[in-house]
Amino acid sequence: METFPARLHAVFAKDKPYAVVFRRGPSKQVCTLLWDRRKDTFKLGQWLKGRIYERRTDLSPNGKYLIYFAMNGKWDSETGGSWTAISKAPWLKAIELYRKGDCWDGGGLFLSNNRFWLNDRYFTPGNTLNKSSEVVRDDSYTPEGEFGAEDTGVYYRRLIRDGWRLESHKDISNWNSVTIFEKDLPKGWILRKIAHEQVDSPKGKGCYWDEHELMNRESETMLNLHKWEWAELDGKSLVWASKGCIYRANIKSRKEIGEPKMLYDFNSLEFEEIRAPY
Repeated sequence: METFPARLHAVFAKDKPYAVVFRRGPSKQVCTLLWDRRKDTFKLGQWLKGRIYERRTDLSPNGKYLIYFAMNGKWDSETGGSWTAISKAPWLKAIELYRKGDCWDGGGLFLSNNRFWLNDRYFTPGNTLNKSSEVVRDDSYTPEGEFGAEDTGVYYRRLIRDGWRLESHKDISNWNSVTIFEKDLPKGWILRKIAHEQVDSPKGKGCYWDEHELMNRESETMLNLHKWEWAELDGKSLVWASKGCIYRANIKSRKEIGEPKMLYDFNSLEFEEIRAPY
């Protein structure tokens, strides 16, 4: 059986130097880790036997709460086999829980440290399985734009909120399109995110997958980074995920980035039962 490196995706806290990393692999096992971006240390949260749709997740600005959409396929269970949860990062134990029962919509975005938008256009109060006094669902918020009912409905809005520019969208064929986002980096560099929405995607990738490019118009330098599955600007440095590892590099000059430093190799992690401390 062909094996693939762990798949990685991260969400940043806007106001604090923290992030949550989602590590997937095998395909029906996923775990979360808290990333302290000041020290570049990683602390394991919890594992889930199922799927977390990492592009429909968000971290509160203070890094305290995590919203995520998950599926375990137990369609006769209380959650209907899929659900949106609010948890205390980096753990997955829900303090607020919403039944979904399918894989349309789900997840959401934080509007403040404790207010959030629930991505569920057909929400009914009966879908609320657990409420918390710590967070508040803002039912008056209406997000701008139309980005679809799956991963892109949360992911593209999160990218735009976090400073990415939506540059273009192109339909290549039926069920195969590409959306381009860009973000300015120091010393004239631009990080380009090529977001694919694709049925029959390459082996080892889901229907939604990203690759990246770095370009510098001043020096006319172009770097094709097709193996970077996630990338972001962190302060004045660049961080990215490739082949199950996360790296960091400073921007050295207008012609090259600095020497990459591997921060953590996630490939060897294996499922273990972990209880949340709350």
